[in-house]
Amino acid sequence: MKNGDTEQADTYDEVARSTGWEGPSVVSALLSPSVMKGQTVLDIGIGTGLGSESLAQAGLLVTGIDVSESMLAVCRKKGFATLIRHDLTVMPYPFRSESFDYVISTGVFQFFANLDRIFGEIARVLIQGGRFAFVTGERLQNEPAEVIAGPEQTGTEESITMYRHSSDEVSRWLENSGMQLLASQPFSVWMDEGHTKLLPMRAYLAERP
Repeated sequence: MKNGDTEQADTYDEVARSTGWEGPSVVSALLSPSVMKGQTVLDIGIGTGLGSESLAQAGLLVTGIDVSESMLAVCRKKGFATLIRHDLTVMPYPFRSESFDYVISTGVFQFFANLDRIFGEIARVLIQGGRFAFVTGERLQNEPAEVIAGPEQTGTEESITMYRHSSDEVSRWLENSGMQLLASQPFSVWMDEGHTKLLPMRAYLAERP
């Protein structure tokens, strides 16, 4: 476990609050009309568990998957028990087909230029009628896909390349995986704690028919 990774995990929730990160609450609102106690949810890139906290409080059974052991350690401190360390680029994911009522992802898709294979794997693990709620950076027409977060945004000495996805791309990936789009909601997040640059985001809700 790298010290930098540990420090980032320990401060992740604080940074999310200071930048006004609404991804978890928007995703929860999209799912809330259909969730029932005892249902199962897989959190892709669970991080520190922010995206699943409200679902766990509602009585859903949360399984989390993430490549960062330091992030998973924070999840364990919060009481999440079913956690698996796994690289999201390695498929298939370690779950049976049709094993989850819901899949969510609130903070990792911005690190993937193409989500086609990931969406296909998510469709595999969803039950028929299962729902998928997720967040991506929003790319409007003629905008570049890549966004560079510099040291002033990352809070480190390094820059990070993130990716924005257009609604057309997302719709195509969902269609390729056999899922259908039900709803979406735009919102924004500050890229830094100093609130100097906004990044448009969009939350989506899809279903596997």
